[in-house]
Amino acid sequence: MKVALMMENSQAAKNPIILNELETVAGPLDHQVFNVGMNSENDHHLTYIHLGIMAGILINAKAIDFVIAGCGTGQGAMMALNVHQGVFCGYCIDPSDAFLFNQVNNGNALALAFAKGFGWGAELNARYIFEKALTGERGEGYPVERREPQVKNANILSEVKASVMKGNFLESLKGIDQELVKTAVSGERFQACLFEHGQDQDIIAHVKSLIA
Repeated sequence: MKVALMMENSQAAKNPIILNELETVAGPLDHQVFNVGMNSENDHHLTYIHLGIMAGILINAKAIDFVIAGCGTGQGAMMALNVHQGVFCGYCIDPSDAFLFNQVNNGNALALAFAKGFGWGAELNARYIFEKALTGERGEGYPVERREPQVKNANILSEVKASVMKGNFLESLKGIDQELVKTAVSGERFQACLFEHGQDQDIIAHVKSLIA
């Protein structure tokens, strides 16, 4: 599985900590990690709004399978990611959230709080979240006796979102302020992930047109 980590300006200084915990979990599972957001406070400036655009592009281009995002509270990142077609982002503050999101909702992104509650042992909490988010079969439902309706409802939600968001992702991307999109796609690590692993050439071509 290809996993993208993206962090915005307010919590960029914590990127090495979070990246280390994510790679510690992902490595033994043979998951690839792409650190596509800010890696320090000196990196090019991103807000949680940019993270939503980035997640939408990477997921819809099939460059990555799962996104780990966040901001100070995690709420802004969750909202920004869920704006975009094909992105199903859950809010996660502890390992049980990650496990239940994995099994019940079967989404493809998590938003973490990297400031609120980020105290003693926070790096361990992040590691355990990643363990629950990245291991086991997804979307099996929980508890066992509720498996069938849980799986059914997750599929219905996907259909509802597709119906509400008419048209394809590229059309919606072009409808956003293109300067905002250009900032979102300006990072070299983001571009490398998209251009090397993306499968939707139309999305890739549009991104390249913005940065040309």
